[in-house]
Amino acid sequence: MTTALILSGGGARAAYQVGVLKGLAEILPRQTYNPFPIICGTSAGAINTLAMAGRAGPFSLRARKLEAIWRDLTAEKVYRTDPWGVFRNSLKMLASLFHSGSGITSPVALLDNSPLRELLADYIRFRHIDEAIASGELQAVAVTAMAYSSGQSITFFQGNHDNWQRTRRLGVRTGLTLDHLIASASIPTIFPPVKIGNRFYGDGALRQLKPLSPALHLGADRVFVVGVSDNPVHKARPETAHYSPSLAQMISHMLNSAFIDTIESDLETLKTINRLAGAIPPAAREEQGVEDLKVVDYLSVTPSVPIHELAEQYLHELPGSVRTFLRITGATARGGGSSAASYLLFEPGFCQRLIELGHGDTLAQRPEIENFFAVTPEPTDALTR
Repeated sequence: MTTALILSGGGARAAYQVGVLKGLAEILPRQTYNPFPIICGTSAGAINTLAMAGRAGPFSLRARKLEAIWRDLTAEKVYRTDPWGVFRNSLKMLASLFHSGSGITSPVALLDNSPLRELLADYIRFRHIDEAIASGELQAVAVTAMAYSSGQSITFFQGNHDNWQRTRRLGVRTGLTLDHLIASASIPTIFPPVKIGNRFYGDGALRQLKPLSPALHLGADRVFVVGVSDNPVHKARPETAHYSPSLAQMISHMLNSAFIDTIESDLETLKTINRLAGAIPPAAREEQGVEDLKVVDYLSVTPSVPIHELAEQYLHELPGSVRTFLRITGATARGGGSSAASYLLFEPGFCQRLIELGHGDTLAQRPEIENFFAVTPEPTDALTR
């Protein structure tokens, strides 16, 4: 059985994934080196994907190192937060409207994420990915980006697999680089697009209609999914609208539809396919020419608390320049606007709170996780004496 780790996007919300990986490392046996032969990530999830794949050592050690990075993270380590930098980029975007919406000398965006590139260049060891695949420790590592010219979802992967093509979806075998990672995490208009070859790419979550698909194409028959939703388990309380929605509230729904809704929808589809595959005997599948139809075991961990509600408590941590911009768009107001701010809240208090939430949610699912990974609980000292 080949298990894949799937990490969705979500900007600063990806700190939740770090807490899940931390909790998972505590549940799995201490000697576990790598429980995921296949690792797939999109957007900010791609950062955690390559951070785990691009470091050597046991799974628990890699999880601790990743946690240390996120606990020390600040917005200025991800994007330029100085007033002049934010103002200058805003002017560039405005000026681009008079040039067919295009940047004259460089791609335009509201924020400059060059600090993130420098941070990841120092941390990720791409050579280790080569070595891990050559040794068999990893079967494949993949990150997904969107091609602006075609609108296609392109999964760049490293591993011994063939390319694939589906409707608006491509799998392209290549040697992964920092450009692939930054492209996957570049939210349109927020962060600039990245040129790879002769095409520009942006955040992979936007056109990724089937986020589970890359892992299955790469040979996974079991998937462990970490989402960053606003708690879909509990129904939202109906609210009376006294004002028209703010710009930030509208942007929030667009971002949520890209980062959250698709993976939840794909999991629902997987449940239906599993029921269908389980109801058809193998002989009948072969007779009908659908022998590839199979049950894919899965387990998902998602936030037990709405992330946008947590974000409201930490908006004060944002740099003044960013906070001012978000206030103008309504992102610092209640009623949904804070959801947009949560994607940019790369600050210690918020990230640490999400790590703790992910850690707690994972430990709460310990029985399911032990069953999924066939973990035999270690005997306590009292039982071994």
